[in-house]
Amino acid sequence: METDGSNVVGGDEIQELKSKIKLQGEKVRALKSLKTDQGTVDAEIATLLDLKKQLASITGEDGSAKSKSKFTLKTPKGTRDYNEKEMAIREKVFSTIVSVFKKHGAVTIDTPVFELKEILSGKYGEDSKLIYDLDDQGGEKCSLRYDLTVPFARFLAMNGSQYQSIKRYQIAKVYRRDQPAMTKGRMREFYQCDFDIAGVYDPMIADSEVVKIMCECLTALDIGEYIVKINHRKILDGIFQICGVPDSSIRPISSAVDKLDKLPWEDVKKEMTEEKGLDPNIADRIGEYELVDKLFLDQSLISNNNAKAGLNDMVLLFKYLEIFGVLDKISFDLSLARGLDYYTGIIYEAVTEQSGPPKSKDGNQMVRKTKKDSDELDETTVGVGSIAAGGRYDNLVGMFASNKKGNIPCVGVSIGVERVFSILLQKVSLEQVKANEVEVYVMAVADGLLEDRMKICSELWDAGIKAEFMYKNKPKLQPQFSVCDRDQIPFAVIIGRDELNRGEVRIKDMRSKEQGEGGGASIKRSDMVNELKKRLGKA
Repeated sequence: METDGSNVVGGDEIQELKSKIKLQGEKVRALKSLKTDQGTVDAEIATLLDLKKQLASITGEDGSAKSKSKFTLKTPKGTRDYNEKEMAIREKVFSTIVSVFKKHGAVTIDTPVFELKEILSGKYGEDSKLIYDLDDQGGEKCSLRYDLTVPFARFLAMNGSQYQSIKRYQIAKVYRRDQPAMTKGRMREFYQCDFDIAGVYDPMIADSEVVKIMCECLTALDIGEYIVKINHRKILDGIFQICGVPDSSIRPISSAVDKLDKLPWEDVKKEMTEEKGLDPNIADRIGEYELVDKLFLDQSLISNNNAKAGLNDMVLLFKYLEIFGVLDKISFDLSLARGLDYYTGIIYEAVTEQSGPPKSKDGNQMVRKTKKDSDELDETTVGVGSIAAGGRYDNLVGMFASNKKGNIPCVGVSIGVERVFSILLQKVSLEQVKANEVEVYVMAVADGLLEDRMKICSELWDAGIKAEFMYKNKPKLQPQFSVCDRDQIPFAVIIGRDELNRGEVRIKDMRSKEQGEGGGASIKRSDMVNELKKRLGKA
């Protein structure tokens, strides 16, 4: 085959590309170690990826030490697989949450896993940098959804004439380009379980039911003791206005205040003043409010319209929460700020003892650290964070609507199912988890009796009984019993040629170790289904 030589690349050019990749990689690592702003780091990473793409187009390599192998058997950073026992726990968590949602009259919807980039842009404040943007495919710039709230608001704006009011829940995966802590349920791909009430109602009625639902879910999941921290965006805004924070800085300063549960006041103040340019005197005035309990006694605060409206809402909310029987779970916390830009009213999050960073030997909270020679978090220095959170967002739908009439106020909560799962995993022994739901194992002695086992299983399935049998013509008895032990199957139907000739089967309770392997109670074959239903509590 002849070539004109125009596509031939010399070894010198390949080596030059490899050198550039090495130098650019060192540059990226140096910027990360210096904690350079994320925008600059992202730009240099993009340059590195482009160089690797150039090399790959020439040689099939990407410049990494692992490029010679076909593939790496691992899940991407911040993602994981779940085995059958872990999934059994997760399915129970999901079903518990859904049952609570449905008890309160919710219906479910679904939305795409990716949205137009413009839909998600500008809705998450500083966290917008964590959104996964997708390559342009066919003229539309898209991003993976960051949460389920903004897509729900877009759904309402598109279908407002049909949904002026709705109680909706949605359980689906969302994606965040965050620094993961896998053992603490902090991942890049994870599930959210959202419940929202949309519509115009009298103050704090819907809000109080949402908080009640959050408490019902966490109690039903049996995670242990928890507290729901509550604050109000209008109270925060009022405090910031009184202290002299410019309106343009209120949301960034809110994001800093939201870190008070993780960082000491000195570090939060440093972020406010050095990173966000706030006057140190204003920051000091904000700090004076950190421990204020009786805000109604502060004349300057109640003279602020925002703060007064927020305080009145809180009084009404606490009254309703007492009626709902969950006031003992509630803690009014001025440090709670919820950094997302779309919140406008009440905000809340649920925490446990495991939410905050672990304590060091001297009793102080550990400071979040990264692993040595890496930008990955040291998971021994971080907690699970909040296990549920939400609030009121009255203007988000209106951001998508073509006119003011299209706005629909909403309030909601998201259960942090991954963080709940990480807590539950510490409380259970996976060996004791029953992964499948099989209730009866059909086994044979001696001749195998495959067709008879199949007939019995079919009869049990038709009767709504979960059953299995071994896929062998002539299985030995011990392996059949071993399946029952391994899968924790409570009952076995044991058949033999003599029993079948007499029109009988034997039913053995596999949880009882008193009888021998060949034991069990003989009953008429025609009574088998009714007897099993009775023993299974299905009669």
